[in-house]
Amino acid sequence: MEFLSNADFWIGLVKIVWINIILSGDNAVVIALAARSLPPEQQKKAIMFGSGAAVVLRIVLTVVAAKLLELSFLQVIGGVLLLWIGYQLLSGGEDEEGEAKGTGSMVAAIRTILIADLVMSLDNVIAVAATAQGNMVLLILGLAISIPLVIFGSTLMIKLMERWPVIITFGAALIGWVGGETIVNDNLLHAYTAAHPWLHYTAAAAGAILVVAVGKYMQSRTAKASD
Repeated sequence: MEFLSNADFWIGLVKIVWINIILSGDNAVVIALAARSLPPEQQKKAIMFGSGAAVVLRIVLTVVAAKLLELSFLQVIGGVLLLWIGYQLLSGGEDEEGEAKGTGSMVAAIRTILIADLVMSLDNVIAVAATAQGNMVLLILGLAISIPLVIFGSTLMIKLMERWPVIITFGAALIGWVGGETIVNDNLLHAYTAAHPWLHYTAAAAGAILVVAVGKYMQSRTAKASD
């Protein structure tokens, strides 16, 4: 327990918590979008289980993130997954699968949260791992402290979405944006992207537009079919 009296430990802990506050905004949006259609009681469970499992996932991911990022096509696959998740969340894909708003929906929401967090955290955990400098106690404490921050952010986002539904569209666009970024950040395309910086923003914007356009189109088709 000598590390508790070490100033460097506490400075590192503050840095990790702060990094998680900054980097967890998009994760809070994903969690809120995935849980928004559940009954209030199940929303709380999905947010807590999803947030807790996502943080554990980050701890595991931190150990292998640097190696994973060296693999070609991994981020391309991850980016495509994010585009699909953004589309599903905007178009209400889970309801179309025929799952009732019960245990099935909650499991589907948690699954969506975990998949999205896995992809979106690949770059983020590099910053956390660098700050922890191999200190696993520091890493685990910092990520554990971030759980209530993500839960609070997700709960707040759900309330905002209920009041201003347009935020749902912006949230899906954000997921599409991150999906486009993830694809062009793949190791296979890194050299080309570095030589053409505009491609980063073009791909991100294209991802956001694609998710919103396809999601809205499917929403309109579903609405017409139900009339």
